[in-house]
Amino acid sequence: MTVNEHLQELRALPAHDFVPPERSGGAALPAAESVAWRLSCDPYDDDSEDDFEPLWDRFLEAVDTSAVRALIIGQWGEVYERDSSFVVELLTSNTDRFPALEALFVGDLVMEEAEISWIEQSDVTPLLEAYPKLREFGVRGGTGLVFRPVRHERLRTLAFEAGGLPAEVVRAVAESDLPTLSRLELWLGVDAYGGDATVEDLTPILGGERLSALRELGLRNSELQDEIAAAVAGAPVVARLRTLDLSMGTLTDTGAEALLNGQPLTHLTRLDLSHHFLSDAMVTRLQEEFGDSGVDVDLSGQKKADEFDGREWRYVAVSE
Repeated sequence: MTVNEHLQELRALPAHDFVPPERSGGAALPAAESVAWRLSCDPYDDDSEDDFEPLWDRFLEAVDTSAVRALIIGQWGEVYERDSSFVVELLTSNTDRFPALEALFVGDLVMEEAEISWIEQSDVTPLLEAYPKLREFGVRGGTGLVFRPVRHERLRTLAFEAGGLPAEVVRAVAESDLPTLSRLELWLGVDAYGGDATVEDLTPILGGERLSALRELGLRNSELQDEIAAAVAGAPVVARLRTLDLSMGTLTDTGAEALLNGQPLTHLTRLDLSHHFLSDAMVTRLQEEFGDSGVDVDLSGQKKADEFDGREWRYVAVSE
């Protein structure tokens, strides 16, 4: 599995691909505040802008950006050769053009455009520093990604999607001062693609002393999913969560057993364990355990370990 679908919405607004008026066949643009505008530049499409900067300039000319609430940055060219730093610069140098911006996602690319590990990111911290009114912020791609500890008064949703999320990024999230953050999603990935974070790096988040408003936690797509499940089983933060997402990783019966033997999870509204390596017996046990609890438990995507050279191999949903 890999990322095979573009964002359909952001900040509850439908995603809309910006096409310069001269290329839209006379189609009227939607109201600036009514959609999440996606800017994407395919270097191999003759109908696309040759470079991202001309597309950006046409967007600023054609759309009342003072009313734009959500912005999605898609392909900015050959993303494996040119990192996102110039996109960050375009956004941070035009803050006066986006006074209403509440949601921003950088790197909305699918497999046909670039594998997730090919997306060259950069230091995205200036985006949060430049836009204090942001409520949602997301980034796809871990290669070259930098994130520094930051204070942000209004951010409610933070998501980092990667086949390998650098430990420095995880630690910076844990060290950040985000008093209103209610949803955190980390795709931790695998070491082979830069995902070198350990369970210890998650300790400040799981300890519950920081991120006091956190209600939805996703620690996803990890080759350490059993260790994470064991840590979550006794983590103080879990008591105040509404949803817990441990999907897309290499969860086995060992991790599931830790969850069952840990603190009660019946206060959750949703527990997502999809894409897992649980046995049929454990799946049945979990279904029985939560059957009458009211918790929506997702156990879809059962996988079988591959056997090679006398060893069992398990894989996360998104890596390369």
